[in-house]
Formats: sequence, structure tokens, C-alpha cells
Amino acid sequence: MKHFVNWNVNGIRSIIKKDFLKDVQQMDPDILCFQETKAAVEEVRSALELLPGYHVYVNSSKARKGYSGTAILTKEEPMQVSYDMGLEEHDQEGRVIAAEFATYFVVTVYTPNSGEGLARLDYRERWDKEFTEYLQWLSRRKPVIVCGDLNVAHQAIDIARAKENYNKSAGYTQREIDGFTRLLEAGFVDTFRRFYPEQVKYTYWDYVTKAREKNVGWRIDYFLVAESLMDKVKEAAIYNEYLGSDHCPVGIRIDL
Repeated sequence: MKHFVNWNVNGIRSIIKKDFLKDVQQMDPDILCFQETKAAVEEVRSALELLPGYHVYVNSSKARKGYSGTAILTKEEPMQVSYDMGLEEHDQEGRVIAAEFATYFVVTVYTPNSGEGLARLDYRERWDKEFTEYLQWLSRRKPVIVCGDLNVAHQAIDIARAKENYNKSAGYTQREIDGFTRLLEAGFVDTFRRFYPEQVKYTYWDYVTKAREKNVGWRIDYFLVAESLMDKVKEAAIYNEYLGSDHCPVGIRIDL
């Protein structure tokens, strides 16, 4: 049984000053994926040296320093690791890493936010389409497990103030919801929602409005698995007891 954990850390250099190391040791994942590392490759590597026993793979933003960025830590060495999607428009911000193992791929993603005033919504729509196509291309070789901050609340149950945010806020427009639906239609399962169709639980809370204290949140961090792997998933969890970021970790236990 493997334990996979995903966490948008909102700055790796900042979170390691908190209870982060203790939290990771307590969760003890076999594979740990991060988004928003917000640091250069060498800085991320140097921070993660404090977590022994993992092979570390880092993708950082080339366009803007201290922005975006992803990482995969894995106890088992992958056969191969690739960075980005091979599409110049989407490959500037360190948003995708794929690790290939004998019988599956693990892909971590930090999906672009549609931005203030939805300024980036057209770009986001292109991203959703091309990221789904990228996953379908990988899936032709072996089943894919996708985790990350997908920057969308898929249904009203996934967001505390659905009506107020619908078609007004980045992450809860119909165009973004449709993009996520198409990803599921491409053969992926939202593991948490499959296990808990009616449970209200969030993974992100706005710092500015102290939303976590009031639990006014969004569920935008996911583990999606190929439908063919779903029967191997034994548990899907949202670990909202762990602090340190404006997101909490999410995880699955899977019999691989």
C-alpha cells in the first residue's frame, strides 16, 4: 500500500520555518508532491534536503522568480522524470512534473489561476484543454495519477459561498468548471468525491479574510486517478489538521 500526499505549500522557504518537517514525517508519504514552491531549483533542493530518504525533482518558474513552481519527492526512484508539457506557452512557470514508474505515471500540476478580474481566463481555458490532452497522451502508455492545485471548485459543495462566487471569482466560473468536467470525461476520477459524495471539506482558505477560522473555504486540491486504478484506491483524505500554508495537504492510499 502506497501513501501519496499533495500539498500547495505557498512558499517552501516560508513553510519549513513552521511545523512542516514534523508534519511530513507524521504523514510519512511514499510520494509527496508540492505546488507553489516559489523558489529557484537550487533553493528548493536545499530546503528539501531536510527530508532525507526521498529522490527530489523540482520544476521552477523560468519567467518570474519566486513564483509558482512544483516538486515531487519519492522514496522509490522513478524510471524517468519529465518537466512541463512541451508547449512553450505553458512551459514558462514550472507548473508540471511527470514521474514514470513501472505500472503508472504520477503527474503533479499547479494549474494557472484565472487572475484578478478573470484577466487570464482565456489562457486558463487553453491550459485546461492542452493539459487534458497531455494526460491523455501519457495515458496511452500507462495509467496516470494526477495531483495538485487545479484552481477550480468543481461543484457547489466544493465552495463555501458558491452563489456569491459563481462566474465572478477565479476558480468558480462555468468555463473552469467545464474544463474540469472534461478532464473527468477523459477517464479520470476525483477520488475524494468518489469516496465522499456528500462530505463538505475544503483544502484552501484565504489568509486575508482569516477564512480558515470560519471555515469559509474552497476544495481546489485534488487526487485524480485513471478509472482503471480506482479499485486500487483504498482511501482518499483531506488533512485539514495540518497548518503552515493557506492550503492543507490531500492524500490517497493506493494498492500499487
